[in-house]
Amino acid sequence: MILQFNFEELIALKSGATGLLSESEPGGSPVLAPPEGRARVEALVGWLEGDLSLESLAQVQEVQGAVESIVRWLRHEMECAVLTTHAADESAVVAYFEFAHAFTVSHRVTEMATEMAALIELMTGEAPTPESAREIHFPD
Repeated sequence: MILQFNFEELIALKSGATGLLSESEPGGSPVLAPPEGRARVEALVGWLEGDLSLESLAQVQEVQGAVESIVRWLRHEMECAVLTTHAADESAVVAYFEFAHAFTVSHRVTEMATEMAALIELMTGEAPTPESAREIHFPD
């Protein structure tokens, strides 16, 4: 299945990933991803050149985890920008739009994961297992 992005969404995800990964102290911020989340974000950064072809539920779940970490970080940055400046300050508005674009992608990835899980359950007669999430592939 193909996960499509528009230009603004790619820029927001890249910006959020860069910001999250540039935090010097893992665990120093309440919104930082745990080590496995940071690894997912690092892996996602290399894929953020255009639309993604995701063949399995396991791949979608990896992307989902990375995007959720980025969205958490962008939400925190947006809230800080609003509180330290003003809701209409340019930096707060930019932070809002970065968060909103990434949040939209998060919603689409969640929908994709839900659809794939439902199809796996339909095909196998049971909820997805880690094995079925990896082994059942969905063509583009």
